[in-house]
Amino acid sequence: MTRGTRILALITDGFGGQGGISQYNRDLLTAWSSVDSVGEIVVVPRIGRTEPEALPARVRQLEPVRSKVGYASYVVGVAAMKGPFDVVFCGHIAHSALAAAIAGRLKIPMWLQLHGIDAWTCPRPLIRWGVEQSALVTVVSRYTKRRFLKWANIRPERVRVLPNTVSDRYSPGLKSQEILELYGLQGKRIILTLSRISIHDRYKGHHRVLAVMPDLLRKFPDLVYVVAGDGNGREQLERLALEQGVADHVKFIGRVDDAQLPDLYRTADAFVMPSTKEGFGIVFLEAMRSGIPAIGGNEDGSMDPLRDGTAGYAVSCDDRGELLEAIGSALERPRTGICHADLFSFPEFSKHCAGLLGYCLAQSIARNEQV
Repeated sequence: MTRGTRILALITDGFGGQGGISQYNRDLLTAWSSVDSVGEIVVVPRIGRTEPEALPARVRQLEPVRSKVGYASYVVGVAAMKGPFDVVFCGHIAHSALAAAIAGRLKIPMWLQLHGIDAWTCPRPLIRWGVEQSALVTVVSRYTKRRFLKWANIRPERVRVLPNTVSDRYSPGLKSQEILELYGLQGKRIILTLSRISIHDRYKGHHRVLAVMPDLLRKFPDLVYVVAGDGNGREQLERLALEQGVADHVKFIGRVDDAQLPDLYRTADAFVMPSTKEGFGIVFLEAMRSGIPAIGGNEDGSMDPLRDGTAGYAVSCDDRGELLEAIGSALERPRTGICHADLFSFPEFSKHCAGLLGYCLAQSIARNEQV
């Protein structure tokens, strides 16, 4: 009996992890697990634990290894002892040299996944070497693909856009009375940003929203800016809100439990994240699928979920007037049904994943025939 395709997946985090990359990896692994030709996916994460019963069929996630050196030696051991494998998947550019070395040793193709700023500039030589051994590179947005191809010596046809997907648990609905009462938002008009709040992630644009709040409040005196998420940049933003004289109209609510997110989006009147360095921006899809308008930047990967401004507002982030006009317009729009986000549904994502897996395996067959 012919065994199914076996995939060795090197990832930062997936099941048991948090954040956009973790969710992307979970979606990708789940999509592969539904492909009839796949036998098993062995996942080696850096962080994140989960119970075996929480994993999709055919997915086996091993214990995480945080140490860089320890991770490398552990992965080499897994590749040698738990094979044979047919594909090495590398979920982060930092692991590309390790993944390429294993793929080369096993004479199997490597699939590399890229997300955002880590792939926008040329890395050190060893990482670049690993990247350029890839049989297939998938990126989350057209912008990341353009930036990547400026430095990578790799054929463009081997670089494919595989965008994030959005869960159907996000859907239009009434404002959540529980959320309104929990954060004291009854009778308020709400704009929302959901993201990390790190001093290294100032590009997310919270400060840009705070800068236009005084003007917005003159037109919408009942407005509250809800900032969801946490990090070491929160104190700086709290000071900025005080300096702008809008602290009474800004609520920092910290990290929100994942189960509450759909209700949080539904309770907002608009989502705004004028970021300049997004690899994609799944939060825009989540907001639009929840029936609220989304406002983002026009110079990075945000343009893909916003569909170049046809699905949401795409603004020049540092143009204060443009941002102010977009937020004002969004607040005056009636709430809608699902807007464009179905183009990024999980069934579409799964179909693309299956096709790309076939393409990746075909590269190995073609290479072996040439040899």
